[in-house]
Amino acid sequence: MKNFKYLVLLAIFPVLMASTSAHKFYVSTTNVEYVPEKASIQIISKIFIDDIEDVLEERYGIDIHLAEKKEAEIDRSYLRKYILQKLTVFVNGKPAKLTYLGQEYETDVVKAYIEITGVKDLKSLEIENTILMDLFDDQQNILHIKTPSERRSIILKRDNPKGLLNFNR
Repeated sequence: MKNFKYLVLLAIFPVLMASTSAHKFYVSTTNVEYVPEKASIQIISKIFIDDIEDVLEERYGIDIHLAEKKEAEIDRSYLRKYILQKLTVFVNGKPAKLTYLGQEYETDVVKAYIEITGVKDLKSLEIENTILMDLFDDQQNILHIKTPSERRSIILKRDNPKGLLNFNR
């Protein structure tokens, strides 16, 4: 009788797991802050490590190991290269030069630090963020923009990966 219960559980288990499987949600968050005293725009992108590793491996055809003892300089280099290719910023209608400052890891998230310098006055900000969109169709990249006088948020998706904000003071 005891074995019969185990056999029934083994037979039912795959059915239960298939019916309760969760759909994974693909999202990144990017905080953009204009700091007039420093004439800079400071950007922090937070991306799930497993997602960015998947896209880097797919794109570059190599094994990537972030936030592990196996992490190599080449892994960090591909991460930097990818982020700078997938993040485009126009300040006051002109393309901005993004400086990748580095990254750090927090549990299952990589935080990439980027800066734009020489921004004395912010009138408009256009951001295109296609990070992870080349691998995940349902990827959403959330932008939180902060200036001394305003806070705004935008959700970017594959069919609309750009956001334009005008600032009137």
